[in-house]
Amino acid sequence: MATIKPFKGIRPPKELAKKVSSRPYDVLNSEEARAEAEGNEMSLYHIIKPEIDFPVGTDEHDERVYEKAVENFKKFRQKGWLKQDDKENYYVYAQTMNGRTQYGLVVCAAVEDYMNGNIKKHELTRKDKEEDRMKHVRVNNANIEPVFFAYPHRDDLDKIIAEVTAKTPEYDFVADLDGFGHKFWVIDDEATIKRITEIFAQIPYMYIADGHHRSAAAALVGHEKKLQNPNHRGDEEYNYFLAVCFPDNQLNIIDYNRVVKDLNGLSDEEFLNKLSKNFIVEEKGTEIYKPQKLHNFSMYLSGKWYSLTAKEGTYNDNDPIGVLDVTISSNLILDEILGIKDLRTDKRIDFVGGIRGLGELKKRVDSGEMKVALALYPVSMKQLMDIADSGNIMPPKTTWFEPKLRSGLIIHELI
Repeated sequence: MATIKPFKGIRPPKELAKKVSSRPYDVLNSEEARAEAEGNEMSLYHIIKPEIDFPVGTDEHDERVYEKAVENFKKFRQKGWLKQDDKENYYVYAQTMNGRTQYGLVVCAAVEDYMNGNIKKHELTRKDKEEDRMKHVRVNNANIEPVFFAYPHRDDLDKIIAEVTAKTPEYDFVADLDGFGHKFWVIDDEATIKRITEIFAQIPYMYIADGHHRSAAAALVGHEKKLQNPNHRGDEEYNYFLAVCFPDNQLNIIDYNRVVKDLNGLSDEEFLNKLSKNFIVEEKGTEIYKPQKLHNFSMYLSGKWYSLTAKEGTYNDNDPIGVLDVTISSNLILDEILGIKDLRTDKRIDFVGGIRGLGELKKRVDSGEMKVALALYPVSMKQLMDIADSGNIMPPKTTWFEPKLRSGLIIHELI
């Protein structure tokens, strides 16, 4: 069962929410963060990307950078740019993209649920990335950024959220860079808080949608603190970490596409002939072609778009991993034809989030940087949850969630 608790959030005053908040640390590089934070000393990038306060080229893993994060976190609190709520609350966070809104409950999730598998994963994590975020959590003694969870939707929770969001929000702004809308409400009514906790106790599992490294880091630091405390009771704040939980029926996974530098020594004609062994190949001309359904792919090669439809027998609909289009394309195109064995390490391949559109694939091929692009039909939430339930792990670069959670709207302190 899912264990959650309310908490005393650390967050910006209403009038500063837009100025303080930022994109997550892992969706932009140091120079992009430097540019976005320019002229804004209140930007959360000074805490989550503190290398921007050092000369260009400073290693983001330098010990001085982590120390700067702590210094800036303290500064934000001293100046009143971040203030802690007086009592433990839940919160609702709504995101609007392209006219569509999703509503998440902001809670503290239990470290123990992560450790025992009640919070389910669908991706592998890298130890170096885990350790970077663990250091950040340790030195700040806080979860500065939330993780993104999904849960099987429930009508009773939907009703509570609808009642809360009928009121005037605490924050309400549109981010300048992407035009996405962000609203935020505080749930401070004790009866409502108690009811939310009770309902979550009936939910068997929660699922990490986005933020596997942040989830691992937050949970592992909490577990460390438990082991280091000889007087551990179980109710300390470090037993919980910051999460925004969305009902699965509101979430939308968008495509995560591939671009490859060369055809592994093949001519265009040889490549197309090899594709025809496992796919029905149809030329679609110069207009952008988007995959129409599961097992249908879009390919851009030498100025033309193609439809590739996997032939019957090349996949197994009863295998939660084998049925994925990312598996089909990895096995039958990237590995078998192009010789790309490891998506994580091969330098001949790159990945493009669907938020950039298929025009980005065309641009990267037309520029000569890449030779061929492959667009995939998006994975469904049901597929993601089925894989997590089966204990399997998705292939790399399978899911892309948008919009991303805005960082800086709320922080959870571990003390």
